[in-house]
Amino acid sequence: MTNLQDQLHRPLRDLRISVTDRCNFRCRYCMPAEIFGPDYAFLPSDKILNFDEIERLVKIFVTLGVKKVRITGGEPLLRRDLPELIARIHRIEGVEDIALTTNGSLLKKYAQPLAQAGLSRVSVSLDSLDDERFFEMNGHRGKVLTVLEGIEKAAEAGLQVKINMVVQKGKNDQDIVTMAQFFKEKHHILRFIEYMDVGNSNGWRLDDVVSKKDIIDHIHQFSPLQPVAPNYKGEVATRYQYQDAQGEIGVISSVTDSFCSNCSRARLSAEGSLYTCLFATAGTDLRELLRSGQDDAAIIKCIMNVWETRNDRYSDERNEQTIAKRKNSKIEMSHIGG
Repeated sequence: MTNLQDQLHRPLRDLRISVTDRCNFRCRYCMPAEIFGPDYAFLPSDKILNFDEIERLVKIFVTLGVKKVRITGGEPLLRRDLPELIARIHRIEGVEDIALTTNGSLLKKYAQPLAQAGLSRVSVSLDSLDDERFFEMNGHRGKVLTVLEGIEKAAEAGLQVKINMVVQKGKNDQDIVTMAQFFKEKHHILRFIEYMDVGNSNGWRLDDVVSKKDIIDHIHQFSPLQPVAPNYKGEVATRYQYQDAQGEIGVISSVTDSFCSNCSRARLSAEGSLYTCLFATAGTDLRELLRSGQDDAAIIKCIMNVWETRNDRYSDERNEQTIAKRKNSKIEMSHIGG
């Protein structure tokens, strides 16, 4: 295994693979309906990496240090025969953990097959328990009960379940304590995510961000918290345990409390472009290398060159100058996963 490091001495340990750019929700912070409407041109199937290509790339990335793989989208459960891909990745020696990020709308149907295929963990996006608010936030596409049923099916199937809540001021910040209380009782880990300036279409403003401090202050009033050490170096969520020892929460705070210094994640888009940051402006086309008959050595050389020259620290640098420079140029989160 190659001890690959970038310009800031960060290793390559995590690979996030988007298996589709399509989603059945239209959440305003990710794929607003006025932009991703009925006429939006999603990728045709022949432009998307097939399972053979994804499996080959995962094997290559493992030789460069990757140990954990996360399947994302779009909504990954829209990808046909996804459990087959999970099973293929599970059989690759060196892959220690496979996770999935989903909106939960199809999880009730697929939780058991995914677990049987080798999936370890699932992160489910749910921004409110209030049906009206949730319906408004997801573009009138999904119901709370459907997602909750998927969460319980995943837990029954033996998957570790975490719930992700993107918090927006004036949209769903009134639900912070309600969500914390509900999932504390359900014994599921809830992770709050600061509203981020991903892509160019979500209308992000700093004024809409509810900070990690504010989130923790809210929950502390409901049930006191204490900080917990990370599970591993580079963990994106800051962990807190309830002082009564009844579970924990996490906060992903890329806006007010950056974690760039420990980022070990590479992202592979649905059409096979390699990105080294969620806020990237450009990727490296690996699909062309795969389909032009290049051998593994050539692909490894390309990936090593990308990673060894990587110096991304966008959240560290987030200020007016950086945002102005990158305006209308960042890749959409729906394209490379969160």
